[in-house]
Amino acid sequence: MFVSIFNDVIGPVMRGPSSSHCAAALRIGRLAHDLMGGEITDVLVQFDRGGSLPTTHASQGSDMGLCGGLLYWSADDDRLLHSEQSLASAGINLRYETIDCHDPHPNTYRLTLTNHHGTRRLVAISTGGGMIEVIELDGVRLSLMGDFHETVLRVEPACIAAVVQRLEQQGFDFVSKYETRDTVLLRAAGQQRISDEQVTQLLAISGVVDVRRLAPVLPVMSRAGLSVPFQACREMLQWDAGRQTPLWQLGLHYEMVRGGLAADDVLEKMLAIVRIWRRSIASGVAGTEFDDRILPAQAPQFQHALQAGKLLDAGTLNRIILYATALMEVKSSMGVIVAAPTAGACAALPGAVIGMAEAMHKSEGEMARAMLAAGMIGVFIATHWSFAAEVGGCQAEGGSAACMAAAALVTLADGTLDQALAAASMALQSMIGLVCDPVGNRVEVPCLGKNVMAASNAVACANMALAGFDQVVPLDEVIETAKRVSQQMPRELRCTGLGGLCLTPTSQRIEQQLANGTPPSLAVSCSACTPAILPTHRLSRE
Repeated sequence: MFVSIFNDVIGPVMRGPSSSHCAAALRIGRLAHDLMGGEITDVLVQFDRGGSLPTTHASQGSDMGLCGGLLYWSADDDRLLHSEQSLASAGINLRYETIDCHDPHPNTYRLTLTNHHGTRRLVAISTGGGMIEVIELDGVRLSLMGDFHETVLRVEPACIAAVVQRLEQQGFDFVSKYETRDTVLLRAAGQQRISDEQVTQLLAISGVVDVRRLAPVLPVMSRAGLSVPFQACREMLQWDAGRQTPLWQLGLHYEMVRGGLAADDVLEKMLAIVRIWRRSIASGVAGTEFDDRILPAQAPQFQHALQAGKLLDAGTLNRIILYATALMEVKSSMGVIVAAPTAGACAALPGAVIGMAEAMHKSEGEMARAMLAAGMIGVFIATHWSFAAEVGGCQAEGGSAACMAAAALVTLADGTLDQALAAASMALQSMIGLVCDPVGNRVEVPCLGKNVMAASNAVACANMALAGFDQVVPLDEVIETAKRVSQQMPRELRCTGLGGLCLTPTSQRIEQQLANGTPPSLAVSCSACTPAILPTHRLSRE
């Protein structure tokens, strides 16, 4: 599947602390709901002991998102906070198990779903930023991304040819066959949901055991014959052929080709997202409340200190810090945010771009164009690497956000294409190796500081590029380096709750207080934090 700016980079619009947990789990849950025809009595969810989910699924919102998806809610539904209770009220029994299955991906969900018709099994992975891939259905290996209307049929081997012929006559984009010794699945993908009458006709074919319709879970669908003009920075520069086309226009062209969309449609989609961001910023600055979080609302006190002249004169950077703080607090209070590129790094890009654009008296349309430039940079990262901290540490989240924001800021300043790419390269270079170690298993500390750092880094690198600083290492090589570093990074430092600040006595005390439903006490004497009481291991923690 080719990356889309609105699928993979700027989005989803969601609630919850983590896109790779909340939004991805919700999308997996929606596909599971469809697989069962909307009738579910029992769900068993299994996580690999060596993955990231045994230690993070409860505190970072996987449970909430999965339950919401099984109930067929959307990622920004205001009922999500109570989805687990709602699932139980709907008579659906949900259980979790941690097992040793040696899954290669750290964010693997193994679902066994039961109703009065029988049992189905689904295995899916969260690939970062809310994106998913179903890799197995009923023991059959496949690859399903949620970017088509899918029709999945279980058939007897003797009738395969007849069913395939019927499906091909119905105009699907493609028909695929998957089989094991015991099971044959046919998968037909298209742009439209097949009708109830078509389902009845398929079931009437001898040997067709079952037909299920799975609706797409992504905002931009794929199609037959899909292609994109470029997938790497060097390819984009070759395509541009020295014309120095502004990066936002290249992003616009890319998404028009990728999504089959008109230019106005792409711009309107991004403009709608900009307006969501601005409403969320205003909400965060006004103050947020939520019991299950570490930090109180700090954006209002920053605004008060700024207005009172109590802060160092950092110019527009102070507005950017305020906006980044506001967005992180909206996220942590279950408000609506946009994962760009992830929920954990949701504040750096919009905080930097909107804060700077307002200071420059730019319009929302100009903000949207800058975000298209950021989206184009994100396409290169998503295509060749990952936004998931569980895969690459915070360099994959905060580093990517800084990289994208730097290019967007150059675009706001009417810089050249080369300057935008240089800014992006320098911003990611300076964040390679950044680990992911959320305190108390909540995406707040040091995540707030890392978002502010990413935004500040983006401003600095944008100005450096506008002044003519040399990036030295091209962006493609920097992305490849970050990917290689992520492969060398210990699992404990990739959002597992097993390393870095997660191991401090303060973090463990906060985690325990939150688990007990007690507001965390943050004022602690430094004498309480001595090396003698630092834990030496937590690798067996589930």
